[in-house]
Amino acid sequence: QLQLVETGGGLVQPGGSLRLSCASSAIASDYYAIGWFRQAPGKEREGVSCISSSGGITNYAESVKGRFTISRDNAKNTVYLQMNSLKPEDTAVYYCAATGSCWRYSDRGEDGMDYWGKGTLVTVSS
Repeated sequence: QLQLVETGGGLVQPGGSLRLSCASSAIASDYYAIGWFRQAPGKEREGVSCISSSGGITNYAESVKGRFTISRDNAKNTVYLQMNSLKPEDTAVYYCAATGSCWRYSDRGEDGMDYWGKGTLVTVSS
């Protein structure tokens, strides 16, 4: 059983930055691709970004391309989401989730993910 814990959320002004972390508990967690999702109030959960187990493949939603960067440090069992130039519409609960590959993330969205964290709230407001 893989456990995921997100940290790094908070309140930030528009144009600001935050770095989210997704720490995993299991040995060999670097086997998994990790996806970030978000759910804004009153909206469905949407995919934000995914990184392959090796870190060699990444993808991003159009709405965050050029502003968000996903990375991972397998020695620390941690995946990061660096969020720059934040906008009020980025306000959401952000979740990380594990899957076998980013192909499953892209093809099946949240239905393709096997393990989930509980989320961290990001609020972008002045």
